[in-house]
Parts: sequence; C-alpha cells; structure tokens
Amino acid sequence: MTRAADKEHLQLNGLYDPAQEHDACGVGFVAHIKGHKSHAIVTQALKILENLDHRGAVGADPLMGDGAGILIQLPDALYREEMARNGIAPDGLRGVSLPPFGEYGVGMVFLPKEHASRMACQQELERAVKAEGQVLLGWRDVPVNREMPMSPRVREKEPVMRQIFIGRGADVIVQDALERKLYVIRKTASAAIQALGLKHSNEYYIPSMSSRTVVYKGLLLADQVGTYYLDLQDERCVSALGLVHQRFSTNTFPEWPLAHPYRYVAHNGEINTVKGNYNWMKAREGVMSSPVLAADLQKLYPISFAGQSDTATFDNCLELLTMAGYPISQAVMMMIPEPWEQHSTMDARRKAFYEYHAAMLEPWDGPASIVFTDGRQIGATLDRNGLRPSRYCVTDDDMVIMGSESGVLPVPESKIVRKWRLQPGKMFLIDLEQGRMIDDEELKAGLASAKPYKQWIDNLRIRLDDVDQPVAGEDGSDLPADSDTGTIASAASPELLDQQQAFGFTQEDIKFLLSPMAANGEEAIGSMGNDSPLAVLSDKNKPLYNYFKQLFAQVTNPPIDPIREAIVMSLVSFIGPKPNLLDINQVNPPMRLEVSQPVLD
Repeated sequence: MTRAADKEHLQLNGLYDPAQEHDACGVGFVAHIKGHKSHAIVTQALKILENLDHRGAVGADPLMGDGAGILIQLPDALYREEMARNGIAPDGLRGVSLPPFGEYGVGMVFLPKEHASRMACQQELERAVKAEGQVLLGWRDVPVNREMPMSPRVREKEPVMRQIFIGRGADVIVQDALERKLYVIRKTASAAIQALGLKHSNEYYIPSMSSRTVVYKGLLLADQVGTYYLDLQDERCVSALGLVHQRFSTNTFPEWPLAHPYRYVAHNGEINTVKGNYNWMKAREGVMSSPVLAADLQKLYPISFAGQSDTATFDNCLELLTMAGYPISQAVMMMIPEPWEQHSTMDARRKAFYEYHAAMLEPWDGPASIVFTDGRQIGATLDRNGLRPSRYCVTDDDMVIMGSESGVLPVPESKIVRKWRLQPGKMFLIDLEQGRMIDDEELKAGLASAKPYKQWIDNLRIRLDDVDQPVAGEDGSDLPADSDTGTIASAASPELLDQQQAFGFTQEDIKFLLSPMAANGEEAIGSMGNDSPLAVLSDKNKPLYNYFKQLFAQVTNPPIDPIREAIVMSLVSFIGPKPNLLDINQVNPPMRLEVSQPVLD
C-alpha cells in the first residue's frame, strides 16, 4: 500500500475497512434458567434486538428493513385481564373469561385489510376450531402504534392483526394434546383459506398458535418492534425467555410473514440443501404414519409450501417432528447432525444414534446458527462446519444471554460466571422446567442412550462393502478366470482416446486439470466461473454427472468436497425403502443397503 490516501485512511481508521464487511442476520435470546418470568426479560430481549440493528438490511428507504421480531412465553396475566375487558366473544359481546393457564391457546393472526376477505379468513379459522372439537373463546385486536413513523411501502403491506383464543375440548386432557390440536387447526384452516382463492388471502398468515408461546414480528426495523407492539411495553407482559431476530434476507424478498422468529426457530445463515430437503419431505407425505398424530396426520399436508424461505421450511419440519413426539433437542440433532462418521473418538452409542437417523432424514446442511424453543426449553446449535458464530454467557443470577456476536446485552463483568462460544456441531439447552442448563455432552449422551440404536442398526443394515463379491467367471460371465489363481484374466483394453471420450474427458480437462496434477502433484489454479454450456443445453454428449449441479449459498459459503473435508462430509448413501420418519419406536422398519459412495463398479 503506497498511496498517500491509503496511508492516511489507515492512520484514521486502522485496519477496519467497511468493504470487507459480511452481513448476516442477527439472532439472540435471554432466558432465566430457573424459569422465573418477568417483564425485564422481555425488555432485555428487545434491547438485544436493538443492539443487533447493524445486522439487518435496509434499502434506499431507511424506514424499511427486512423484518424483525420476538418470541416469548404466553403472558397469561396480560391476556386474561385484556380479554375480560376487551375480548370479543363468539356472540359478539365484549368480555371473555379465560380458563386456567395451559388450558387455552392463542393464535397470532395476520389478516387481510379488505373486509370480505378478512371475514372469510376468520370464519374458516372458527370452522376449523369447531371441526377439531375445541372451544372458540373469542377474538382480540392486537394493539399497535399507528402513530410511529413507518415506510409507506411497509404500511401498504401491513396486515390487520388479531388474536384468536381457543379453549381445549372435552377430548383433550394434557397440554401436549392441546398443542397438537392447535397445530391441526392452523394447518387445516390455512389450507381451506388457500383453496378459497381469495383476492387478498396472501395477507393471511399465522405467526404462532400455541398454549405456550406467542410471536410478535413484522416488516419492522430492530428498534421498532417494541414500539409498534404495545403489548410488549406492558408490565403484565412477562416471560422467562425472549428470542429475537433481525433479518438480512438472502433467498427471499422481505415480507411481513417472512420475518423471524418462526414458531420454533430463529436462524442466522442459510440452509443450502433446502430444495432437496423440501422435495424429500414432499415425497414422504402420504406414506408417513404416527401413533401420536394418528388420523390427524393426513390433515397436515402439505407440511411446507413451495416458495417458502429456507428457515420457514426448516421450521415446518421441526414442528412436525416435535408434534409427532420427538423431544425438540432430538429433532434438531436429526436435522442438523454433527460430523460423526470420521469421528474416531465419538462414543459408540452417540455414533449409532446418528447412523440410525441418517437413513430416516437427510441433513439440513448449510452455514447456520439456529436457536430453537418450544416454550419449555430453549437451546442453540451450530452447523457442522461452524460457519456462523454464536456467543453466550451465564450470570450469577441465573440468566443466560446468547447472541450471534459478543456484547449484545451489557452485563457487568463481575456478574458473569461463564462465557463461551457455541462450537461446530455442538448444542446447548436450557430446560426451564428442570431449572438447569444442559451441556452438549450430557444432552446427547442422554438421547443416544434412550433407545438401543446400535442393535436396531445391526438388525437392519447391510453394507455393500461387507457383501462377498463373486469372482468374475464363477457366475458364468464372459470374462474367463485364471485356472490357477481364480483371478480375472486380462482383457484387451480399448484405446485410451476411446476411454476418454466414453467418460467425457475434454482436451481442456487433460491439459489444464489432469496434467498439472500428474506432473506436480497439485491442483491447477483457475478463476471462478464456468462458461461451458449446461449439459442439458449442450450440443455435445456429456457424462451423466454433468447434469447435476450442487447448489451453494448466495452468500459466504465455500464449496466443499469429501476429500478435503472428510471430517464433516460423507458420500454414504442408502438404497431401499426409507424408514417411516415419525416411527419413534421402530415398528416394522425396512432393511437398507448402505454404500460408501454413490459410484459403483
């Protein structure tokens, strides 16, 4: 660096250069380990969100960002008093008395501004509640700040926000069963509304419907969430956890429904494999069965819709697994497994856990830091490569603060008893009901020991490498076996050029790729980009594998291969019927053939 201007810049700004910034979503949470609820936790979570403001994207309009939001536990006292005063009962009268906490659910609903469309959506929701044998308690208008400055484009897309309160029916005994019924109500109502083809139904969306959690989110800036939603300013709005997210959209355009958190997760990063994950989930519809969901399972399809963001698709899958009876931590381990195949020091039971579930579900891969919660537990996990950062600290008053960077919430150093980072493939969990924090080792050891996964694998798996291969000639094939050794006799080899043409090698491949590797033992260096025609559009015959392209993230994800990245990547494939994804207890599992790589001789 020789120019005077460059030297002056360094003297004024140090080594920092804004051109080197890599933007990504901001995610964080604050939780009380013992489960003590307070309004201070909601306030602190909103402060984390404000401090992550620089993580979000803002375009030419400074009042329009990519979206932000907060997930908290259901504030029972606030809703109880507000419904008693202003709730609208099914008969249209004001004043609704709520049953005890845990015996009712709340749906946060985005509705169209156009009156007829809005009423049609509400009627379908009410019809779904009745069809599932649950009790419609009433509706509540969500109080929002209409006076705050807001971009005209955001205001144009702003939905009408109402909450629907649903009591448990006579057939529902426990809270988990109520959660499943709320899930079915949401899915069936949404399918019915989509089938109506309403002109304004694209404004309809349910951010959350649960007896445990509620989501306040929208096409808002980080510092607008707490100002826009008046509930969040109320002292009666208490929670033992607050999960926040500031979005930097990379795969979809910003919209009100696409802001995070979703119903179970908030996510910093990208799921690169989402197209395959979506297609495989779609393929499973109709062949899955669940003893927990039973006949209700058929009402839940489609699990995801085409065109949803990668996080929304991830959230839909996680929700299904959790509702089918998997603990949320196990469901996340199934979806984002740590690198286990080449991990020589991993406990055999944990390795068996991953190997068993590898045949059940494809990994949701990509650079990702994911925070997840069901309202009873909150935790976080990192992708196997560790391409997204997550830092956390624990204070002496049982608070846990986690963020996609350090310093998201100012805490005196004297109060911190532990601080560390989330490591690649690792997970930590806070169980608010047990009142303790569970580290990666204990959490995974407990789940891996819960079922006899090693025995289940041995009963089902056939490794191709372990199958005795007949010597050529012994099975009557044309290739003769040597009479003395039983080895294959040499056959005349085709010309080298014929082989190269048969396998699709070009002059460029030989000159620029293979020759340097043979001569110098190193890979050739080239520029990024490939201007050769796509195989499907080419006039030349191409090898089969040229018709397949790996999808990479639009931002910051380096391509990986199974040689350099053997510790975190595998080519193992399974042949045969896929096991039932929702079969927790291995009922009638199919046999499977395991091959170490997809290229067979």
